[in-house]
Amino acid sequence: MLLKELSEAVGVSGHEGAVREVILHAIKARVDEHHVDALGNLIALKKGYGGQRRKVMIAAHMDEVGLMIVRIEKEGSLRFRPVGGIDERVLLAKKVLIGDKKVPGVIGSKPVHLLEPRQRQQVIRVEDMSIDIGASNQEDAANLVKVGDYASFDVAYRVLGGELQAVTGKAFDDRAGCAVLVELLKNTYPFDLYAVFTVEEEVGLRGAKVAAYSVAPDVGFALEGTICDDMPKQKDASPTTVVGKGPAITIMDRSIIADKRLVDLLVTAAEEKRIPYQFKQPGIGGTDAGAMHLSREGVPSVVVAVPARYIHSPVCLLSLKDLRNTVGLMNQALARLDAVDLSR
Repeated sequence: MLLKELSEAVGVSGHEGAVREVILHAIKARVDEHHVDALGNLIALKKGYGGQRRKVMIAAHMDEVGLMIVRIEKEGSLRFRPVGGIDERVLLAKKVLIGDKKVPGVIGSKPVHLLEPRQRQQVIRVEDMSIDIGASNQEDAANLVKVGDYASFDVAYRVLGGELQAVTGKAFDDRAGCAVLVELLKNTYPFDLYAVFTVEEEVGLRGAKVAAYSVAPDVGFALEGTICDDMPKQKDASPTTVVGKGPAITIMDRSIIADKRLVDLLVTAAEEKRIPYQFKQPGIGGTDAGAMHLSREGVPSVVVAVPARYIHSPVCLLSLKDLRNTVGLMNQALARLDAVDLSR
């Protein structure tokens, strides 16, 4: 799969071009048509066989959370703000790459030795952090970067192995979904499949809203890399998802109540083919399906996700077994989709 190349490509929300090029190179020989719309979504059509009129849209977002430079200080440090939802606790001492030149930098703040006792008990705010690129002054820094440049985490993809066949890297939310969608385009289906690699999901599902209006699908699937909470806890609590337990099917999150017919389709396909699956804990997160299902007259939609630890942070972890099982589940569900009555 393309996961390594996708993970290491830089694609902070609003600047997804490098990711789009990786995907386009991988799929252009497999699809009948493709184009990039005004917002930057890559929309690819794979025509179906059998004469079905149903249009199926499968979305996976290309963008990742990151940072944007908002000011260059006199001494040469860079002030920044988050793009997308990032926990401030994960930022300090992380390496970043800035702008198209990929200028290296490191996020810093006041040394712990100089903090007041009460300050040591508090999370340092983004406003009190800066990026150090080794510049001696403002002019020196301005020769390398400019206000408005994006910064992405500088993280290489690594294979950990083990029973989980675990890998780590950045932006598995949602390069995992993109990798699954690329794999699905290896097959042909009895309906027209619109594979949509969306932009700006992390800042409000913007690309999916535009793409769904344009495609006007009859049914929608969103592919995601979703949150886990399966680490040891002091008290017993249900995890959101568990790495290694298979693809996660969404029943409800903050953006959608999934179409029950499509949930049942996924569950039936998984059980008949003995593909492991799990349900994502309801009410958490939001995805492109939130925009798809409200498009035009409404679109029956559902979400299938690869569980990944530490999303929206510099380093994520997932199981390649879960990734492959997500591809398998989607292929089995799509093969059965024509038997699902979606009429009201």
